[in-house]
Amino acid sequence: MNDAAEEVRAMREQLMRHFRTIESELAVGERTLTLLHPVSAEDLIDEDAFEEDERLPYWADIWPSARVLAAHVAAQRGAGRSLLELGCGAGLVATAAVLAGFRVCATDYYEEALQFTTVNVATNTGCIPETRLADWRAFPTDLGRFDVVVGSDVLYERQYGQLVARAVDVLLTRGGEAWIADPGRIAAGDFVQDAGKRGLAVVDQRRIPFAEGSIRQQITLFGLRRA
Repeated sequence: MNDAAEEVRAMREQLMRHFRTIESELAVGERTLTLLHPVSAEDLIDEDAFEEDERLPYWADIWPSARVLAAHVAAQRGAGRSLLELGCGAGLVATAAVLAGFRVCATDYYEEALQFTTVNVATNTGCIPETRLADWRAFPTDLGRFDVVVGSDVLYERQYGQLVARAVDVLLTRGGEAWIADPGRIAAGDFVQDAGKRGLAVVDQRRIPFAEGSIRQQITLFGLRRA
């Protein structure tokens, strides 16, 4: 076992000791991926962190929007192209992107999310993605630009409309494209409006039904390019 594989194995064991975890099998395109993730996001709620920063562990759930975005990304031709994910959660979309051939940088507000993403990408692809801790309110300025920027269910607070639009603007290369999957969150309209002000035009907007068990959602997939 090489050093990188050993580090991933140790990270996986550490996560399983620290969290109540479960492995879920998820169909993405023609593949079935195995994702390690916390059993319940409610287990991870930290009242002190919420009081300080209104921080809630949304990353720990595998949202329908992530399932829809992962399927879309998996169908793309990624060879030779770079992709950054805003809010990688447990790593479903990042895994699909690596399998599609993209060079992936996964970002999140939580260090734990980056660790689960690293483990899940490595487990399903044999590759270790680049990861970066990122707060949209003070986004890193040294990430460079990417051919594709994606995010799923990232517009759940009003302020995130402008913050996500700004992040896409500073991250997207000339001629690049962005895909944001959203189930109808409060900031979706603000995001589209602010993106337009920044020269990012919505060139594709499709509604994709998601149904599993008792869950029924209509996911809007926004495709953006520079106007």
